[in-house]
Amino acid sequence: MSSIPIIETVVSVITRVLRWGGYPGLFGLMTVESFGIPPIPSEVILPFTGFLVAMGVLSFGGALFTAEAGALVGAFLAYAVGRWGRDWVSYRAPARLRLDPRHLARMDQWFARHGEVIVAVARLLPVVNAYVSYPAGTAEMNPVKFGAFTIVGGVPFIAGLLYAGVVLRSRWNVLVPYFSYADYAIVVAVAVFLIWLFLRWHREYRLARAPPAGGPAA
Repeated sequence: MSSIPIIETVVSVITRVLRWGGYPGLFGLMTVESFGIPPIPSEVILPFTGFLVAMGVLSFGGALFTAEAGALVGAFLAYAVGRWGRDWVSYRAPARLRLDPRHLARMDQWFARHGEVIVAVARLLPVVNAYVSYPAGTAEMNPVKFGAFTIVGGVPFIAGLLYAGVVLRSRWNVLVPYFSYADYAIVVAVAVFLIWLFLRWHREYRLARAPPAGGPAA
């Protein structure tokens, strides 16, 4: 299967950083991957790291610890953006981007009840794992629980992709097309969900601004 040029470029950059950067390069890549901006696929970073483990360049334990540490740092950076941006999206953002404080209150309650499961499960999913930290921060999820369940969900995901790279060795890149399909499916599902949320919010927004029946127009 031929790759899209931009994907080939991303793969080339990632493999060069890992080959020449070792553990610091892995830490940096996983920090950016977990932050989500710009999007960097862990499905390339981790299998190639596993290949380097199989070649004896890195150790499995060292790679697992370094990758999880980078992912945790990136997750907390995204969490901080979400938490510090809460007031902005509530009161200072442009009107069409602003979130009703009542909606944020519902999100707070949702994360208070299910935040641990949401974060842990999201860490097992490509694409989603890089962006769940933002709403967790906006909902002011307990940071200790956030960190703990980020690790709980992140370790098996990272270890699985590392081990796949160890087993496949130089054929590690056969995984990339299959994960790409999963990524596309998840992106579509998330996009549909976000569109549904926007349409629901827009409907509530219009109803809230509509004049009462029989009353004067605004």
